[in-house]
Amino acid sequence: MNTLIQNIKTIVQAVSNPKPKVAGKEMSHLPCIDNGWISIENGLIAGFGEMKDMPSKAHFDEVINANGRLVFPTWCDSHTHLVYAASREGEFVDRIKGLSYEEIAKKGGGILNSAERLNKTSEDGLFQSAMTRLDEITLYGTGAVEIKSGYGLSLEGEIKMLRVIKKLKQHSPLTIKATFLGAHAVPIEYKQNRQEYIDLLINEMLPLIGKEKLADYCDVFCDRGFFTPDETNAILQAGWKHGLQPKIHANELDYSGGIQVGVKNKALSVDHLEFTGDEEIKALLSSETMPTLLPSTAFFLGLHYPPARKMIEAGLPIALATDYNPGSSPSGRMAFILSLACVKLKMLPDEAINAATVNSAYAMGIDATHGTITVGKKASLFITKAIANYNLLPYSFGSDLIETVIIEGKKQS
Repeated sequence: MNTLIQNIKTIVQAVSNPKPKVAGKEMSHLPCIDNGWISIENGLIAGFGEMKDMPSKAHFDEVINANGRLVFPTWCDSHTHLVYAASREGEFVDRIKGLSYEEIAKKGGGILNSAERLNKTSEDGLFQSAMTRLDEITLYGTGAVEIKSGYGLSLEGEIKMLRVIKKLKQHSPLTIKATFLGAHAVPIEYKQNRQEYIDLLINEMLPLIGKEKLADYCDVFCDRGFFTPDETNAILQAGWKHGLQPKIHANELDYSGGIQVGVKNKALSVDHLEFTGDEEIKALLSSETMPTLLPSTAFFLGLHYPPARKMIEAGLPIALATDYNPGSSPSGRMAFILSLACVKLKMLPDEAINAATVNSAYAMGIDATHGTITVGKKASLFITKAIANYNLLPYSFGSDLIETVIIEGKKQS
């Protein structure tokens, strides 16, 4: 199926020679073409430009009239936990009553709650519920997503999760990356001997995951009350031995040293970063690691927000992601993430869009195929409703402004 999209009001993120990421002042520049066209052939972007240079319609099987509409590359959601067994609205109520995230965890809630439920749920049950969530985020404009394990916290549970993610890769039209997050929390049975659990991660889980090629990345929750920098370093080094580049949780709850240990281990991204100071920024500036912010987690848990403006003004790139999970960010709507980035992080719409496309593609290792509208990249796009300009997406935080989603050349419904 060859498709032509014509009369596009604005093509957003139209780039002939894209950079793998944009940083600092570059983040406020969003390349656009007004009154344009895009052609799609064999699931790839074949061409784009101004209407005056549009090819003949006779060469196409389908012509879409996008009059008054904007076309974007689909969002890349580089941090989610969307394979899970059940929601955790009870903890939502506990927080309203005044309990902290850590207090809820100490009484058996949080990650350990999800782990208990997941280990009681069949692989097929997990697959079906996750497919429903994938279908949901597709219609929100997401074309690529990273999914973490981490709710198994046992050899059997973690492998089950990763096999579900592998099956999702086979059945979903989205581009999916899998991340092993066995070091999400220390299970209750190992509380008195946490080194035994770390040894299980390093000596049993990682070798099996590497052998079966079940994951693309290795993650650790390096933060107060979870895993220390030394423990994180040992796990990430073991992950590298099995071909898994790090992508880690860091500095959500405190200045944990997680950013520095991530940079030291050449992490593709370090995520959360609510606690980011001068030393952390200095470490990131000397690296190729992508700082990834998850503002809906701070919103939902009532945490303070990461210092996005300070980071951008220091010259850093920033990616945005949803952290879609049942406990601290139960939503995969990337447009709302852009709204939070603008309202709470004081990012410009241009910066937020760059963070959710080109930079988040980099944070998933897929910048060669996603993140911009570029000839040869995958034709994963969305077409808005008739709107004035791209500022309306973060501005209209309660509205669904996406009309059509195309994944690798195929319309989704």
